[in-house]
Amino acid sequence: MNLPSSRSYRTMLGGRELILETGKYAKQVSGSVVARYGGTVVLVTAQMSDNASSLDFLPLTVEYEERHYAIGKIPGSFLRREGRPGTQATLNARITDRQIRPLFPKGLRNEVQVIITVLSADQVNDPAPIAAIAASAALSISDVPWDGPTACAKVGYLEDRFVLNPTLQQLENGSSSLELTVAASEHAVLMVEASANELSEETMVEAIGFAQRELAPVIGIIDEMKRDVGHEKASFEPAVELREEDIDIMAQNTSGAGLREALLTRGKHDRSTNLKTLRNTIIENLIPDPEAEGASERIAELKSAFSAVEKKELRRMILEEDLRTDGRRPDEIRPIWIEVGMLPMAHGSAVFTRGETQVLGVATLGTGRDNRLVDDLGLEDTEEFMLHYNFPPFSTGEVKRLRGTSRRELGHGNLARRSLERVIPGQDDFPYVIRVVAETLESNGSSSMASVCASSLALMDAGVPIRQSVAGIAMGLVADGERYRILSDILGTEDALGDMDFKVTGTRDGVTALQMDIKIQGITPSIMREALEQARRGRLHILEQMGAVLPNYRPEINERAPRILMVQIPADKIGAVIGPGGKQIRELEQLGATIEIEEDGKVRIYSEKLEAAEQVKAAIKNLTASAEIGQEYDGTVAKTVDFGAFVTLFPGTDGLLHISQIAEERVRRVEDHLKEGDKIRVKVQGIDDRGKIDLIRPELEGKVRPRAPRSESRGGPRRGPRDRQRR
Repeated sequence: MNLPSSRSYRTMLGGRELILETGKYAKQVSGSVVARYGGTVVLVTAQMSDNASSLDFLPLTVEYEERHYAIGKIPGSFLRREGRPGTQATLNARITDRQIRPLFPKGLRNEVQVIITVLSADQVNDPAPIAAIAASAALSISDVPWDGPTACAKVGYLEDRFVLNPTLQQLENGSSSLELTVAASEHAVLMVEASANELSEETMVEAIGFAQRELAPVIGIIDEMKRDVGHEKASFEPAVELREEDIDIMAQNTSGAGLREALLTRGKHDRSTNLKTLRNTIIENLIPDPEAEGASERIAELKSAFSAVEKKELRRMILEEDLRTDGRRPDEIRPIWIEVGMLPMAHGSAVFTRGETQVLGVATLGTGRDNRLVDDLGLEDTEEFMLHYNFPPFSTGEVKRLRGTSRRELGHGNLARRSLERVIPGQDDFPYVIRVVAETLESNGSSSMASVCASSLALMDAGVPIRQSVAGIAMGLVADGERYRILSDILGTEDALGDMDFKVTGTRDGVTALQMDIKIQGITPSIMREALEQARRGRLHILEQMGAVLPNYRPEINERAPRILMVQIPADKIGAVIGPGGKQIRELEQLGATIEIEEDGKVRIYSEKLEAAEQVKAAIKNLTASAEIGQEYDGTVAKTVDFGAFVTLFPGTDGLLHISQIAEERVRRVEDHLKEGDKIRVKVQGIDDRGKIDLIRPELEGKVRPRAPRSESRGGPRRGPRDRQRR
């Protein structure tokens, strides 16, 4: 039965139907929308508090809640219920947050909460972009002041064509050379997140444009929802904005008072000190008695006015003089210095310093038992490559309480991981679990991009055979009407005052990751192309500096790293390696190694010593080897009989060397020529249908009359009656 107020809206998105429903579920909240896309169902609610908070920023929270019933699973935790959101859930929440945050009105200080609940996940369609669409719809029909709608989608690149919302399988199995998430309004791209297989800058621009065009129908149905069932937007008392007269007062007092000189001071802390001294001097002249009634409020207003004048002057210098606070040109990269291998106990380490931003990258190689178990709604249940980013307060010269990993740290770490994952060798070629930690030691802008550089160098120092070095650079934009400047390698102040934060990573051959957040109504494709080309030149410069210190990965992995050898055995031979009750595998592990066997016969051997691993590998090969016709083997005489000798080729596999093939002359007694335990070189002449092996001595070929072999079989050797009788 349809409720009277229940409405649904439909459109096609990426060849599948998208359905947005409202008025049926969670009706007590201001905005509630259920989005259906295939078998994926997401509920999103939006609500604003009645009163403004005392905070000086918008208190917006976006929560992404995953329920394991969405894929028919019971949570794997001890309590068998969902705990705090996992890494991927937090990253998905950030996608929605970055899409909606720029469109709230200035001065709004009421608490706004958007809650995303994944009710059903078909593990084909990614819930994250669908959740972002539902959030846009929920805010649009709610009474929350918000300048939407927006829409979100993923783009893949398969067989040289763009695909909207590729399946999770296509993204996970590597068939797509691009995983791009784009959020856009009707007229502007608001957010971009991507990982790519060294694609060209032009391809990335085309992919973003493709997504924006395909999202137009979604924005259309949300507009229709807003007209049909949208609430009237709530009024609010905006936070006190700066008064123009205060800005004029500060502008007059800073003119000729050293603002330009203070802004051009080299060094983050010296510049901050000079600006603070100038500001306090001006305020002291304007308010000589700070204890007077209303003086504290007036001082706060003037401080805000000074910040506005400072920002305005910085933007003017960039646009009119091509001059930045540290004296660089718009496309100039800060000085770089690099150190590798400085930590004696680490498997790989590197420090990457660019200006006043410094990151220590540390790589650790582990075994299959060190991978991360993933208990979320995705396809993968383990993670073999991890990158963790830390941002301690001392990196900015501050004092703060140390808490758990922040959303920002998770986001920066994910960006660095995605930047590098395309050049990391696969498990078949390099069967190590890899963890990289990026420790921010100093920060003055672009620490996430310095993390990419430091992590790439640390991996190479550890001997990880990455395909190419990867570097990252953060780009900024200052725009005023038709005038604009694109800035390379932005500082923290340029990030704060600018109109775009555009992070680009890649190799010499192409882009491996993008992250873009826009603070204005949008940028044209031509500006985006110019920014990407300027980023490419900067990236190549950084890669040249990195290559001068460490041109390639170490030829051998670090001596402190565990040794991992792999061997593929027939699946039907797994039992021979394990043995009755695990007896055989325990004996092998006593040689000094750990053994893991997969169902397909893939065997991993872990050891702290290469010699022990190689010894175990050789033993496993012997246990699982099969004789081949025409091949020679070093065997051991296991038993002599009247008609010849049984020779052990591998454990459990014997062949018969007939008496006529033992010596060039006639042999009357086998024992006169061979004894049990003798080592002898033999060649497989034939294998009959029952798996019995006939042997000859290769050095006697052509010298003795060959014995007619029994019928041959293409199959491997089987244990015959003589083998069972001997045992």
